[in-house]
Amino acid sequence: MLTKSIEFTSACGQRVKILEIPVLEEDSPLYFRVNARLEHFIRIVDQNKSSKRYYSFRDYLKRVTKWSEYEKIYKIEELKNNA
Repeated sequence: MLTKSIEFTSACGQRVKILEIPVLEEDSPLYFRVNARLEHFIRIVDQNKSSKRYYSFRDYLKRVTKWSEYEKIYKIEELKNNA
């Protein structure tokens, strides 16, 4: 899974970095959902006045989406025979 990160300055002037954002194709059925969640998450982070500088989008998606949808987004594959 290919991921990206975003770095920006929040409303209170602090540099913030959001990590582990999945890169999906535009024709993917999950593309719109992930982008909508990302926009919402950026608004939350921008309004938050904590001293935290790094946020994980993957952890956020794990909390707010169904597990089956989360697995489809990040394509979690189990290894067979400990390989």
